[in-house]
Amino acid sequence: MRRNGLELAVVVVTLVLWIPGLRVLAGVYGEVEWASHGFLVPIVALWAATAHRAALADRPARPLRGGVALLGALVLAYLAALLFGNPSVIGLVGVATVVGLVAALRGLAWVRTLAFPLAYLLFMVPLPTAWITPVIVRLQLLVSSVAVALLRAFDVAIHRDGNVLTLPGDVTLFVAEACSGITSLVTLLPIGVFIAYFTESVPWRRVALVAAVVPIALLGNLIRVVLTVALAMRVDVAFATTGPVHEWAGVATYVLGCLCLLAVGAGLRRLGGGARSDAGVPA
Repeated sequence: MRRNGLELAVVVVTLVLWIPGLRVLAGVYGEVEWASHGFLVPIVALWAATAHRAALADRPARPLRGGVALLGALVLAYLAALLFGNPSVIGLVGVATVVGLVAALRGLAWVRTLAFPLAYLLFMVPLPTAWITPVIVRLQLLVSSVAVALLRAFDVAIHRDGNVLTLPGDVTLFVAEACSGITSLVTLLPIGVFIAYFTESVPWRRVALVAAVVPIALLGNLIRVVLTVALAMRVDVAFATTGPVHEWAGVATYVLGCLCLLAVGAGLRRLGGGARSDAGVPA
């Protein structure tokens, strides 16, 4: 009972210390569309951890030797990350802190058992802008060029200059960051990993399901761009690119991506004989 009280106190103190860091991360999740899934990642990871209740019950707590020193080092790393002011570094230190807490309070056996939910927390780490910006630019150009090729195949007189599309009547459309596919790609990846872990036991099927996120995300946003161009030509540019129609198109693209992932998973299980295993949740 006394140990449980001490563990609770350590967790509470850690949470209080982390309030400034969590505010930094929340600011990124709230402002950057492709990072908005960060709010849900800890909740999903916690749910995934509950799937290991039976295994954890058989593993007595054996706190890591030097756990106090480890937690102290993590506090120093956290303070340095705050001074550095980089959300990506703060996020990485946050994940390391959670792993350190589990190791220091419960032991390495618990860390091994909770390897998936702990590793899943990495999805809450905001990607560095220097990494993501070049990817966004390339995706914008890719989606734009393929969309133009498809529309020209249907005799639509459309011209592309970079990611700016010129329609008949000198009407221009800009393939924005949201239509590049980056949001779908970054937010569908955690879902794909989650589904693969809990529904597949064969390694190649897990890899195939996660890899399917890339074409699904890109194809979904390609369809979105083509439909936006069609609406702009048939109705109005403002109607197609602003307001509720445009917002709902984004939601529909994401929902369609999730459904496609589930369909791919079902297809892979059928291809592999329909076997479903609980091997992803070790006993």
